[in-house]
Amino acid sequence: MSALPAALKQLDQIILGKPRALRLALACLLARGHLLIEDVPGVGKTTLAHALAQVLGLAWQRVQFTSDLLPADILGVSVFDRAAQKFEFRKGPVFTQLLLADEVNRASPRTQSALLEAMEERQVSIDGHTHPLPEPFFVVATQNPHEQLGTYQLPESQLDRFLMRIELGYPDPRHERTLLAQADRRELLAHAAPSMNAAELLALQKQVAAVHVAEPLLDYVQKLVAATRARTDIQLGLSPRAAQGLVRAARAWALLEGRAAVLPDDVQAVWPAVAGHRLEPRSNGVKPLSAGEMLRAILEAVPVPR
Repeated sequence: MSALPAALKQLDQIILGKPRALRLALACLLARGHLLIEDVPGVGKTTLAHALAQVLGLAWQRVQFTSDLLPADILGVSVFDRAAQKFEFRKGPVFTQLLLADEVNRASPRTQSALLEAMEERQVSIDGHTHPLPEPFFVVATQNPHEQLGTYQLPESQLDRFLMRIELGYPDPRHERTLLAQADRRELLAHAAPSMNAAELLALQKQVAAVHVAEPLLDYVQKLVAATRARTDIQLGLSPRAAQGLVRAARAWALLEGRAAVLPDDVQAVWPAVAGHRLEPRSNGVKPLSAGEMLRAILEAVPVPR
């Protein structure tokens, strides 16, 4: 467990004043999930993705998503080798341990969909051949709010493959003053030593899977998920994939807290990040609740196991 506090400490020195967002990001990767960071430009989304790769000792690639980006620019392409008289597959940047999909919602839906198989099955199928991706494999995507110019809204199938969505927000005055006074965060990143390596991260993921979840906790998760499906002000309730992700994320949060069993507090801690981006309010002739308001209402309505 010593590597986890060290990793959190390093992340906290790079991304100032956002301890909860950093814990959620680390819990997401411990739970073998993909992470979506959504916020306005300039608050440190890309820096956080760089920091996760650096601190966790992962090989990583960055792809800047733009309107003219093609699926082959991400996955790779088959090129004819004249000498060998055959096609040779040249791997794209997705063949790495952490793929930073920067401003993912600036690419067309066709290009966004190129990541679906990689995120779900951790493999890429090209020209009838299946190519496995490295272990571990994560997608950490950043996106600007979809109201901004030049963005496409991510489809539900894509959003459901992100275990968590987090926001960073503006720093408070004290931490913003520190940012102004200190060196650029990228300079700190360049000198940051990894707190662990890929093998240690894989071992921690196995520990997460071994964290105990009692039957009443599974009942609690099922009731929360069922509540999203029963509400008439929600377009579409949480999927079974989301329910499984909620359990994995709660296990990872419990491990970060140093516990070998999941408590209701762990489920509630990760609930907004796991469920918020999957729920779309439906207008029933009145002003709909925001996703955050709906999530709080569901937590208040579902009894907590004792």
